[in-house]
Amino acid sequence: MHQPLAYVHPQAKIAQNVVIEPFVTIDKDVVIEEGTWIGSHVSIMSGARIGKNCKIFPGAVIAAIPQDLKFGGEDSTVEIGDNTIIREFVTINRGTQYSQKTVIGKNCLLMAYVHVAHDCVIGDHCILANNATLAGHIEIGDFAILGGMTAIHQFVKVGSHAFFAGGSLVNKDVPPYVKAARFPLSYVGVNSIGLRRRGFQNEQINRILDIYRILFVKSYNTTQALDIIEGELPASAEKDEIIQFISKSTRGLMRGFKSRNDNNR
Repeated sequence: MHQPLAYVHPQAKIAQNVVIEPFVTIDKDVVIEEGTWIGSHVSIMSGARIGKNCKIFPGAVIAAIPQDLKFGGEDSTVEIGDNTIIREFVTINRGTQYSQKTVIGKNCLLMAYVHVAHDCVIGDHCILANNATLAGHIEIGDFAILGGMTAIHQFVKVGSHAFFAGGSLVNKDVPPYVKAARFPLSYVGVNSIGLRRRGFQNEQINRILDIYRILFVKSYNTTQALDIIEGELPASAEKDEIIQFISKSTRGLMRGFKSRNDNNR
């Protein structure tokens, strides 16, 4: 159902029970699945693929072409998973020839004024608070939380269940399960509160803590820390995920723990 003051291109594929408020613009080559609500003054451009039961609030712009001077008009998409909420004035750009798509997972919340650039991939159950800004080619794992005003450099990878303090400037890879804060961005602990909320047991959290004490708190370099973690710590799914993340890091990891006194020296 759409209001007469909305414009929906005749080639757009809109499910029967999608609600489209006045002054919405929906271009051709758009797919919107059932149960989704599109608020007034939303612009949905060619290449948008929007899942079921999403809510897109006024002023959002979905699938605009990338802000990338190398973009040559190639076909690409934005894919938004089911049950995701996109608040006011969020902008999500479609992909380039690099991957041809930008992906937002299921059950995510993107708060007002969030920007997601071309070729980003965001997992399921992620929260991006107000004004979080992602440059191109960023990968974010499931259940990550970005505080307001967080800015992430292109090609950075973020592990699942990571938590960022508001105002974080992120130019290095951030592994799974950690809290990241301060400037320069540093490890400040394990996201134990978030993990408990998601059903992790104390034994699992303690294993993660043991890994990150070696990696980020002790005075080892990354190679030394990995040798110890792989050789001395018990096997676990969390250990495998952390080791795999580090092995695939291309920008290097964020800094380890330093006391405030160390930072002031």
